Amino acid sequence: MTDRISSVTRALLTLCLFFVCATLGAAMALFVGWPVAVLSGIVAFVLVQQVRTSFARRGDKRVQAKEIAHLRKNYLDVETALHETRVRLGELSGHFEQRAGAQEKKIVSELKVLESLVRDFAGKISRGAVEVPHEMPAAQRGPTGAYVRTFQARDRDQLLEAIRSSLEENRVDLYLQPIVSLPQRKLRYYEALSRLRDKDGQVIMPAQYMQVAGRAGLMSVVDNLLLFRCVQIVRRLAQKNRDIGIFCNISGDTLADKEFFPQFLDYMRANRDLAGQIVFEFSQDAVLKAGSEGEHNLAALATMGFGLSMDHVETLALDFLRLKAIGFRHLKVRASTLTAGMSSAGAAVAAEDFKKLLSRHGLNLIAERVEDEKTVLQLLDYAVDYAQGYLFGEPRAVRDDSVKSLATMEPASVVPFRKAS
Repeated sequence: MTDRISSVTRALLTLCLFFVCATLGAAMALFVGWPVAVLSGIVAFVLVQQVRTSFARRGDKRVQAKEIAHLRKNYLDVETALHETRVRLGELSGHFEQRAGAQEKKIVSELKVLESLVRDFAGKISRGAVEVPHEMPAAQRGPTGAYVRTFQARDRDQLLEAIRSSLEENRVDLYLQPIVSLPQRKLRYYEALSRLRDKDGQVIMPAQYMQVAGRAGLMSVVDNLLLFRCVQIVRRLAQKNRDIGIFCNISGDTLADKEFFPQFLDYMRANRDLAGQIVFEFSQDAVLKAGSEGEHNLAALATMGFGLSMDHVETLALDFLRLKAIGFRHLKVRASTLTAGMSSAGAAVAAEDFKKLLSRHGLNLIAERVEDEKTVLQLLDYAVDYAQGYLFGEPRAVRDDSVKSLATMEPASVVPFRKAS
């Protein structure tokens, strides 16, 4: 549009100059005759056009010079911005490298602390061994054949020695079992489980070692190992997928340990940046026996932002308001209880209404020991939030070289935990 206006303006100006020159030529014709007047008018018109063109070119050059200067300024601005971007990228790269280095140093320091804790607590074995009862717990469901070692009551001293050597030589394995959301069956959490290995590599199940280790004051050692491994795994997971959390089991003996639990709280306070990804799990028996001091410790964990979960639920006649006040967010109930045993478990409502009851108190319902599709269909009718069991995945031992790939863990990266026949 501007170009069209400029063209019309130039045409009008040229026309005006032509009439001016023609008028001057006609006036000269009165004195010098028409031939000289016409020639003079033409010469005058050409000269005026040359002058006008010269001024127009000079104006165009000034405009071009301004545009070139503007382009040069823009180029310098872009070059400066690129330089600043390179500098910032370099700073960010250095920051990330520094952060990664600090993370690795933190993991290394945690491992050193772990080793010292194992050495310190190993001294408890000789002091607590005389207090270990002769009765042995029955074995729970677990791996068979060469994978598991079963101890009889007469093997008490042998079991205690196996526990001692496993802890001293750090033969404590971490197993992970998936917890999925329903109905999508999307992986949301892992439950971390600890297993001991004897010198021959055979697994010692928790049902075998927990009571003996607890009476000897050694469960806090096992929980220490599990806690450090959970923290390391969560930090690795956070680099890939912050949507997956870890349920970390803490025994009732550890909760009641007045020497260890304050240190445990201090350690978690220093790692409260992981609060959104770690859920601490305690058995119903441990919570009911915790007392005011134990409940205060549980509430301290919840205040830091860590989730709390209750498992091994034998009775559903619970004070849910009290659980909410302490800070519990999850309740694990066996699938068989939900499908057939609500009355025997002392529930105040039917299975269909149990989820609503928990929701009113801010609790998620996790159905555990789910082993067939028929059970899943029933759980969907009860609006269960999450499920766990052999149907969705067995506990699998995590090796050091597979920790980095936990967010997308495949069966090839883990060692299967065989089901009992």
